[in-house]
Amino acid sequence: MKKHIIAAAVLCTLASGAALAQQAQKTEGPWMVRARAVYVDTYNSTSGVATALDLNVDSKWIPEVDISYFFNKNVAAELILTWPQKMTVNAGNTSIGSIKVLPPTLLLQYHFDGLPVKPYVGAGINYTNFSGVSLPAGVTINNSSWGGALQAGVDIPLKDNMYLNLDLKKVWMGTDVYVGGVNSGSLNVNPLLLGVGLGWRF
Repeated sequence: MKKHIIAAAVLCTLASGAALAQQAQKTEGPWMVRARAVYVDTYNSTSGVATALDLNVDSKWIPEVDISYFFNKNVAAELILTWPQKMTVNAGNTSIGSIKVLPPTLLLQYHFDGLPVKPYVGAGINYTNFSGVSLPAGVTINNSSWGGALQAGVDIPLKDNMYLNLDLKKVWMGTDVYVGGVNSGSLNVNPLLLGVGLGWRF
């Protein structure tokens, strides 16, 4: 009987030690970095001459990196970054030029806990810089745009502090179109961003 009690005590000690080791392994710091492949699904809308010309910007895949800081287990801020991405501009189905788009976005997020996966929602602001404008002679655009951004996603634990990330964002961005120096309408891209990638918490 005494041997059984000693054996049970040893097993309990080993089990609690294993649980503490697993808990230590799962300890996560306040920082998280993700790398994503993002499909920019453009939702073009226009006004004025831009409508008459049926101006639109193509959808495409782009790389994205984001850095998050967790204030606590639920609340985080995320800065989303890439480098200037070349986008094709069309009149109807005909390419007429290109622009480069740099759209850093800052979001405040709420992360849900107590689940096998870690879903989150976010809202924030986007600043877009337009550069490398190559359009027909006499046609120009504003070089920047401010707009809102909404987000929903999930981090799925893989191993240690690595996660599979699925992310969806709606971003409002657009610019005025000038013909011969005269404001002649607007082109709003307003993309839906569908992302998949990996994240590391430290």
